[in-house]
Amino acid sequence: MPLQLHTGHSGGADKDRYTIDFFATHLASVHPGTADSSSTPFSLAFPFDFPTIPPTFDCKEKDFGMSKKAPWITYRPELKVLDCTIRDGGLINDSQFTDDHVKVAYETCIEAGIDYMEIGYMNSPEVFPTTEYGPWRHSQEEDLRRVVGDHTAKKTGLKLAAMLDAGGKSNWEKQPLPCKDSVLDMLRVACYASQISEAVEMLHHCHELGYETALNIMAISTVQEAEIDQVLEIARQSPAHVVVVVDSNGHLYREQVDHLVKKYMKALQGTGKEVGMHAHNNLQLAFANTIEAIILGCNRVDSTLFGLGRGAGNCPTELLLGFLRNPKFNLRPVLQAIQETILPLKETLDWGPSIPYNITGSLNAHPRSAMAFRDGDAPDDYVRFYDQMMSEE
Repeated sequence: MPLQLHTGHSGGADKDRYTIDFFATHLASVHPGTADSSSTPFSLAFPFDFPTIPPTFDCKEKDFGMSKKAPWITYRPELKVLDCTIRDGGLINDSQFTDDHVKVAYETCIEAGIDYMEIGYMNSPEVFPTTEYGPWRHSQEEDLRRVVGDHTAKKTGLKLAAMLDAGGKSNWEKQPLPCKDSVLDMLRVACYASQISEAVEMLHHCHELGYETALNIMAISTVQEAEIDQVLEIARQSPAHVVVVVDSNGHLYREQVDHLVKKYMKALQGTGKEVGMHAHNNLQLAFANTIEAIILGCNRVDSTLFGLGRGAGNCPTELLLGFLRNPKFNLRPVLQAIQETILPLKETLDWGPSIPYNITGSLNAHPRSAMAFRDGDAPDDYVRFYDQMMSEE
């Protein structure tokens, strides 16, 4: 006999809540004395933030048992991990990492078997002056080589990447060297949907220089469906090897990740392009959402050591490698780097899940307001921050 799951508004005073009612057959043993056990409901209620919940889901009782296969104990060799600790972490310290910090991250990525390391931004010194920002905001070749020497992917097994921002933040026509003259293997272009035309020009230029390229479409949770479709149509024609779902605001839930990853895959089908996932942890879902993207077939995923990154941070590398089954990954050097190098940064830098970031994530707002609040005189006055954010709605 089937089990049915029905969803719908509970009505009354709880208009913003959904209920899930389970109707099971033959429940007399569970509810002794029930006159008609076939209609006995079990109800759960909890808030959802989604306008579209499937009205009815039917499945067989046997579907609730263990699968006859266990794909979670194997691995996909084509799945690649990119650690962006230095690049994303640079957003909370103006990229003022020491050479030693960067060298530890670099050597950890090699020892851990990580596929890519994003070593910083390649943005303009005119826009981000060297008097205020560290070298990892510009990724000039001499700075890179000072830390990684004559790095090659063939020698180390690790590919190095840098990110160029669209919107006039990078001097993309002059900054990147030809790939053959650089230690970098990949350049990622980050843009908002409205900047896609410039981003495609940047991708073409980087591709012609010989780099692997990726397109990171930022703040995707704020973009209308029609705009996402248009951007993906343009991305399909671009030379980008990877197109990344970027949850800049840390707002996405599993259902939204499902929708977006499937949309990206359908739009890019037949091109050979991979879909990537870059999650932020405002709702403490970065790891879960990354796993969901992987399950759906996403083969490029971003993470950072101890989640180090802007605001609430990112999917933690240590959790991701612990989840993946590829024997090439080695967790111990990651834990050592966290213990000896990343944890001490907590004394001066603020990142990771906290209530202000949870609030901005829930509201689909950029975390800059929460970051400013956390830098203020009462970083744990959560009620004041909540009232502040709600008054701006």
